Amino acid sequence: MKIYSHQACIEHEVSPGHPERPERLSNLLAHLSNIGLTHDYPLHDAPRATNDAILRAHPTSHLDHLEQSVPLDGVIPIDPDTWMGRQSLAAALVAAGAVCAGIDDVVKGSDSRVFCAVRPPGHHAESDAAMGFCLLNSVAIGALHALQKAEIGRVAILDFDVHHGNGTVEICKDHPDVLVCSSFQHPFYPHRFYDSDWPNIINTPLPAGSGSYEFRAAIERDWLPAVAAHQPDLILISAGFDAHALDPLAALNLEDDDFRWVTELIVSLASEHANGRIVSALEGGYDLDALNSSVTAHLGALA
Repeated sequence: MKIYSHQACIEHEVSPGHPERPERLSNLLAHLSNIGLTHDYPLHDAPRATNDAILRAHPTSHLDHLEQSVPLDGVIPIDPDTWMGRQSLAAALVAAGAVCAGIDDVVKGSDSRVFCAVRPPGHHAESDAAMGFCLLNSVAIGALHALQKAEIGRVAILDFDVHHGNGTVEICKDHPDVLVCSSFQHPFYPHRFYDSDWPNIINTPLPAGSGSYEFRAAIERDWLPAVAAHQPDLILISAGFDAHALDPLAALNLEDDDFRWVTELIVSLASEHANGRIVSALEGGYDLDALNSSVTAHLGALA
């Protein structure tokens, strides 16, 4: 297993009291060091995504808008939830670059599993809109990057963040070679694309209060047949951990073992369909202790 991260992802600033704060990543990396995981799997600096990769998912106007919005000092809002500081665009570029580099690694065979310890998250960013803490859609950028490779004809994106991956759906809905499966609390933010009716989009809504049983049953019911039918050559994970019972932003009741279980299930699917290839990118998760323990469970299953 290989882990990508970058200092710019910690330096991405938000407004005081914002849940998507730098400590999410700095505390997580310190925790992974304390338990010896980054000794066994040293961190690698993520490269910047290329403009070609970004522009497969986002129009030039979106990238131009982000570049023009970078403040000279302090932080500014670019939507009611989403903020930018001096390093925010740099962080988003290396977050997307981490996913693309991980895809390059698993296609070359140098690693079969990659985790991208990055922020800001990406799955709410639509083709022409930053929203929901997200500036660029790293996983969608990665999926379209992967399809440029001769070895990759089909990609599956599996998203277990507590919020629906609206941006990933919006970007990928017209790419039949990309399957998007998203489980999420419903009704809940972002209230967009949750009822989409495209054959390559599998939405798995869960009512508030759902726990392990409901989550696992829904994943087995919806995701397993969809992945088997799609036969992906690569699996990408939007790894959000805000469905944890301790998370302050939502009302699902998952535990660490549920993230271990779903990761083990994805590993099994990748072994069966995708030559073991998995690239996972951090999305949500806002209770620091729950994020640390959930990611540890996730990485234990990946590794």
